Amino acid sequence: MAPSHAVRCCQRGLSWIPVIFINLVVCWSYYAYVVELCICKFIYLIVFHVFFFMFIWSYWKTIISKPASPSKEFCLPKADKELYEKEENPEAQQEILKRVARNLPVYTRTGSGAIRYCDHCQLIKPDRCHHCSTCDRCVLKMDHHCPWVNNCVGFSNYKFFVLFLAYSMLYCVYIAATVLQYFIKFWTNHLPDTHAKFHVLFLFFVATMFFISILSLFSYHLWLVGKNRTTIEAFRAPVFRNGPDKNGFTVGFRKNVTQVFGDQKKCWCLPLYSSLGDGYTFPTRLVNVDSEQGNVEHRAIKW
Repeated sequence: MAPSHAVRCCQRGLSWIPVIFINLVVCWSYYAYVVELCICKFIYLIVFHVFFFMFIWSYWKTIISKPASPSKEFCLPKADKELYEKEENPEAQQEILKRVARNLPVYTRTGSGAIRYCDHCQLIKPDRCHHCSTCDRCVLKMDHHCPWVNNCVGFSNYKFFVLFLAYSMLYCVYIAATVLQYFIKFWTNHLPDTHAKFHVLFLFFVATMFFISILSLFSYHLWLVGKNRTTIEAFRAPVFRNGPDKNGFTVGFRKNVTQVFGDQKKCWCLPLYSSLGDGYTFPTRLVNVDSEQGNVEHRAIKW
């Protein structure tokens, strides 16, 4: 018991290394840009601090936002839980789960058509919910676990994550663009021979490198937002009672975007929570009557 607890503590500590690395790079970039290069360029500093502030704000909002998990409503009642654990026949276990799921807004299934049940958390998974082995919990509308924020990206912080990518990209491209003139002087030997020249060299290369890598990731997540898919759903289509459908949750580009960013455009660029919905139920594009649950299963809902 003690060794496993010690291992978990070590894993938690090591998981913060990528976050510490990113913060050290950002702190160095701030020093190099503000102190070494732009101390006298007031306009540069104003724009730089706007991007810097929005980047740090969205980054730490992604880190500190606790992943939303299913409520106790999705846990098996005590009597059904005892029956489920005693039952050894998988088909009989599925019958127990189906009986409980009739009263829950659950419409997606496993690849074999069974009720999605998490043995670790001992609950019926809501639609788009998945278990994160790193966080050791089920996460609503889970997208992925990101080591750079040491957190699960899902329903509660996906908007913050997309804004973090956007502002980090703007932060990097702004630094690269404004440092370019010094970088050219460095290669043409017109830059004074001071220790600042090394900051110029590394600032340009680091900013450019991060910009290229973040641009591809940001473009991919913009595509996911437009399609109303998570990273998991992009690789494995959600399965409904009538089969898998990769576009099952797509309800049009505009509605897809408002699900993540909200219906008030003035809040779209701010890392303030404005996503629509509750994380349990989601509008879908098809209508199909579920005879077992006695309600509409694969349904279209107006926000």
